[in-house]
Amino acid sequence: MSYNILGINPGHNGSACLVSDGELKYYLEEERLSRLKYDGNPFKSMIDIMSKYHVDELVIVGTYPDHPILPWTMEDVYTGLVRKHYPNVKTTLLGQEHHLTHASCAFYNSGFKKAIAVIVDGAGTYKDISMNEEGSVKAKGCETESVWACEYPSKFTVLHKVFGDNTQNRMVNDKFDVGNSVTIVKAYEAVTNYLGFSFLEAGKTMGLSSYGKDNTNIPQLFKDNRGSKDIFIPDYPRGAYIDDQSNPAFKRNRDPKNFHHNSNEVLDIEKDLAYKIQQETQEKVGDLIEQAISITGLKKVVLSGGYGLNCVANYYLQKRFPNIELYCEPISHDGGTAVGGAKLSWHERTNDKIIRKQTSLYYGPKYTENHVKSVVKSVENKYNTYVGNPKNVAELLSENKIVAIYQGSSEAGPRALGNRSILYNPTDPNGKDFVNKVKGREWFRPFAGTVLEENANEWFDFAGMKSSPFMMYAVDVKQDKIPAITHIDGTCRIQTINEKQNKNYYDVINEFKNITGVPIVFNTSFNLAGQPLVETVEDAIQTLEDSKMNYLYLPEINIILEKK
Repeated sequence: MSYNILGINPGHNGSACLVSDGELKYYLEEERLSRLKYDGNPFKSMIDIMSKYHVDELVIVGTYPDHPILPWTMEDVYTGLVRKHYPNVKTTLLGQEHHLTHASCAFYNSGFKKAIAVIVDGAGTYKDISMNEEGSVKAKGCETESVWACEYPSKFTVLHKVFGDNTQNRMVNDKFDVGNSVTIVKAYEAVTNYLGFSFLEAGKTMGLSSYGKDNTNIPQLFKDNRGSKDIFIPDYPRGAYIDDQSNPAFKRNRDPKNFHHNSNEVLDIEKDLAYKIQQETQEKVGDLIEQAISITGLKKVVLSGGYGLNCVANYYLQKRFPNIELYCEPISHDGGTAVGGAKLSWHERTNDKIIRKQTSLYYGPKYTENHVKSVVKSVENKYNTYVGNPKNVAELLSENKIVAIYQGSSEAGPRALGNRSILYNPTDPNGKDFVNKVKGREWFRPFAGTVLEENANEWFDFAGMKSSPFMMYAVDVKQDKIPAITHIDGTCRIQTINEKQNKNYYDVINEFKNITGVPIVFNTSFNLAGQPLVETVEDAIQTLEDSKMNYLYLPEINIILEKK
């Protein structure tokens, strides 16, 4: 019988996964079931896994080694839940090694035999640090940046670590840098907060950054490899803030939320600060990679931690290091640490050296065709139902109709890759503003696209990459025919697709190409602003009900639903 490990991340981006004999079989973030954005404590996901798989081992990751204890049995709450289903379950706690689980997720998914792992994160595990060999000089702080040398089956060697704390005085040795100033992601979070967003919404800052420019009124953001204390106020582990009271350049007379849905309200200081933090942080990450390469000589690099989702930075790094192989982990936020913890436990336990390169992200639950049909039948009084095929969908898209697609298992991580996507015509000059309005998103946020893999290099500059199946890079656009998905800086976050990866989605794009000559569709996540991606077909239909979208394509049952 297979050995099954249930890995869970209890914190924000709470997730559960199932690794069976070293292979990832299932991954789901709790928000998809609870419908609460960034939800933690993945009880629903755990229960769904336990209803489908036996569990031999529970691996609990996160940022803390301890968890709430149940009365009477004195177990942590997660072990208690699993034990009710599988009495002989073994529990492994890895919350004391947050960055290690980021590193292991990226390394084991990369397909590399040896690699450098660069983890750039907001706040990992809070640790006591020995600053000398005797252990007599101590420091403390949260992990913020880590560099590891990784090798099968389970050898992870720390090369460099940066820690942050609100009170710890600066201490530096040849391996560790500890202090009470902000680091890369905390500086980015401070700017994100200044712009009126939550600390976890850094992607919005990234989108706005392309509207900015160099501004000499903005002081230097980083000094001596950490955020300037003249600008940033740390609040570890939660976030950080801009000191706008002490810096005249940052003072404003109105709420920053005023510009979120009105482009006339945005100030130069807001656009330019977003630009500056994007430029300076991606350079800092590049410096970390450069330092690691010089130490190890390794030319394979994996990137994870929250900053790994910064597709603008990822493309910058790809161009800065043309002679290395770079793997940007698509589940690089904290949800991915559940996978990292489960895989690390497996490889440590078995000394397994099999390399399992990640080739798909469709790891969510499977729903039967009969279930989908029954849900469709229950809403037939509200929808016209007709036979749907890729050509029908492509025709609707060519007529500037929004069509949502729902099929198969949901995507792991935050990117929609054709199973839970909203599709549109990328050639519509007004497409970005139109779809942003329908979804309720901010005006400055760009949209992604999906291109047929065989045509990708005709339309995009991949900077030496052969493909981009997980939509992890905002690449330069070569042609001016797709304005709806071309950002103001001339880039597009793009997914390449081939027939083997997702035939139904491939066929839609191929038919769109036959009609328009453009082998690309506009692709955004199937949700409305502030909501998680849809998970169930019920979620999909409810999202249509709550929006001005009119079409839902269900390729597995060859149906298109149209609002009456």
